[in-house]
Amino acid sequence: MGDDAPIIYGLEFQARALSAQSAETDIIRFFVGTQSLKFDNQIHQLEYDEESNSIVKTVFLHSSGEIWSISTSPKDPSLLSTCYNQITSDGKCEMHGAIWKLPVNSKTYSSDDTSSTYPPLEHVTDIDTRDSVGELKSILWEPVSGQRVISLSDNSFQLWDMNDVSKPIQQSEMVFEQKGRQKFVSAAWNPHHNCNIVATSLDTSIRSWDLRTSQNAWSIENAHGQLVRSIDFNPNKQYYIATCGDDCQTRFWDVRNTGEPLLVFSNHSHWVWCVKYNSFHDQLVLTSSSDSRVILSRAASVSSEPFGHLLDDEEMNNYDDGDKNKQVNDGVISIYEEHEDSVYAVEWSMVDPWLFASLSYDGRVVINKVPRAEKYRILL
Repeated sequence: MGDDAPIIYGLEFQARALSAQSAETDIIRFFVGTQSLKFDNQIHQLEYDEESNSIVKTVFLHSSGEIWSISTSPKDPSLLSTCYNQITSDGKCEMHGAIWKLPVNSKTYSSDDTSSTYPPLEHVTDIDTRDSVGELKSILWEPVSGQRVISLSDNSFQLWDMNDVSKPIQQSEMVFEQKGRQKFVSAAWNPHHNCNIVATSLDTSIRSWDLRTSQNAWSIENAHGQLVRSIDFNPNKQYYIATCGDDCQTRFWDVRNTGEPLLVFSNHSHWVWCVKYNSFHDQLVLTSSSDSRVILSRAASVSSEPFGHLLDDEEMNNYDDGDKNKQVNDGVISIYEEHEDSVYAVEWSMVDPWLFASLSYDGRVVINKVPRAEKYRILL
């Protein structure tokens, strides 16, 4: 029995913002935000129907501006945040952030429905980043409780309490030793340590911050040869992270010893925009790139299950050295080439550990699955 064919969904406008609905535990949903300067922008809720292997869409208007990033609450499936570009009355572009609520009883559409009457998102509150240093880049929800968010700007980040977003509860500003174009590019919450650590990419380096003290927790200088685009924490190994960047590489690190990466993949031929660990099986890692490809890789040697599924001591003793070496097999599992433009984002489903979505700038969303052979290799 072969693998399922990918599902391709096309948006009318360009897009670069993609997020899985992290608070939903039963239904597979992804959100995509569009970028249009001429028309009202939209957020497409894409619900995957496993029985029919198809997508059911629900579309919401986001008339505030073109969407540069989108993220969802880990606790409330009706809440999401966007960072969007708005043109002022004097013609200037400004970045803004806001929290939105999905309207109830929204109409769903089949994949070929072209209805243009869509309900607007319900505005909950703005994230006022006027006191931040530099332009707003993204809003990140604290992954466990969802009660805090980080707003990341060019040279600062602010911590907000979702119970009162009238002002940030903490602001950290970067004072660089050398003046230049160094800016924050991306950030990620550490899901371990009670979510008190946030890592940020800064040009070619990575800095982490302890929110309790506002001090640097650890850093990786020159983590990549060029700009670091994305960071992701291993969900099952507390000191392990993955990074990717403009040097076409994906690197894996132990933050307790940052002198050298533990593992390096050089599978892409252009900038790598996004790296994502599988939340359930952290040996599975997705990357997306400006080379129009999505690559599923196996990073078994630096995962929580280096010999496949978790083994007890008796089972481990039954493996000879040759078997163990066969189990640790890092490298490319599958290359997905359904996109024709830069793939800016890739997201694992929070419900089905074997399913993921990717988004390219031309507005094409592709839903794929981990190959059955790899799935059975992990489970059996």
